[in-house]
Formats: sequence, C-alpha cells, structure tokens
Amino acid sequence: MPAIKSWLVHSLQEEYVRAGFLPTPYPAKVRALLKKYLDQRVLFYKTRDDRQLVQIDAATSQLDADLWSSIQGPAAAQPTSLITIAVTGMNDVSNSRGSTQAAWANRIPNAAWGLMMTIAIFCNLLIGYGARQGGARTALLLVLPLIISISFMLIADIDSPRGGVVRVRAQNLTSLSRSLYDH
Repeated sequence: MPAIKSWLVHSLQEEYVRAGFLPTPYPAKVRALLKKYLDQRVLFYKTRDDRQLVQIDAATSQLDADLWSSIQGPAAAQPTSLITIAVTGMNDVSNSRGSTQAAWANRIPNAAWGLMMTIAIFCNLLIGYGARQGGARTALLLVLPLIISISFMLIADIDSPRGGVVRVRAQNLTSLSRSLYDH
C-alpha cells in the first residue's frame, strides 16, 4: 500500500505543477479540482463506513470526469507538447486511483486461508501427539497455538485495512493536502 499511496502523491504533485502549462483560466480550475480530488482520496483512507465509501467513490468519479473535461478543451484547442505533458499527468492521477482500489480489493484467497488453517491444525495435532509421550509441560503446549493464533489475527487484520487494529493512514496524502492549501 505505501508504494501505491506514494505513486498517488507523486502523480498529484506533478499534475498540480503541470497544470501551469495550460492556458489561462484552466490552471486555477484544474488545481482547485485536484485539491478536491485529493480531499476525497484522504477520506477514502479515513472512513470505515460502507455508505460513506459509496459517496466518496461517486464524488471521486465525478471529480475525475471534471478533471478530464477541464483538460480536454485546452488539449484540443492547442495540442502542444507542454499541454500533452499535462494530459499525461492527468492520466497518471486517474490510473493511480484505479491501482489503489485494486490493491485494496486484492485479498488473500480462501484456498490460502484453508491451507494455513490445515497446517495449523496438523502442527497442533503433532504437538499433542508428542505430548502424549510425556515430558512436555502444559504451559509449553500453549505456545504454538498462541503464536499461530496471533499470526492469523495479524494476517487477517492487515488483509482488511478498513477494520481491525492495524489501520492504513494517509499521512503523505494529508501532508500534500496541507501543502497545496497553503500554496
């Protein structure tokens, strides 16, 4: 996830600068839309509410369309190399959103969960079988199941970034947002 967020930050920073290649009055409009777009991306990382996610996705899609329409006019009127650079930057911004959402949708497959559980069960059975032979302390018999449980909890928690203990924070997006609004 950090690499994708960094790509988004990099794309937004570059496009914010590249908007200056557009003829007046387009740079101000594109930059204002990029700020709103960035705000929606920050909200995407902060929210846990599914209904709010639908609203954020709709608002982001609308902003994406608005950004493209605001850059298409100047690109069609003056197809210069500088404007082409601005169009390419807008494409990067749009692609970074899709990549981020694909990464969040990419989960551990059920077959992998089944395999991990099967391995855990057999490991515990083998420990129990070995304990039957004698010599094992009951406190030590709890160590493997406890470690496996904690490992599964952390894997599951990281696999679902909107819920659980481990939360993905959009610190670099928030910093970019502050710097753009201060600019």
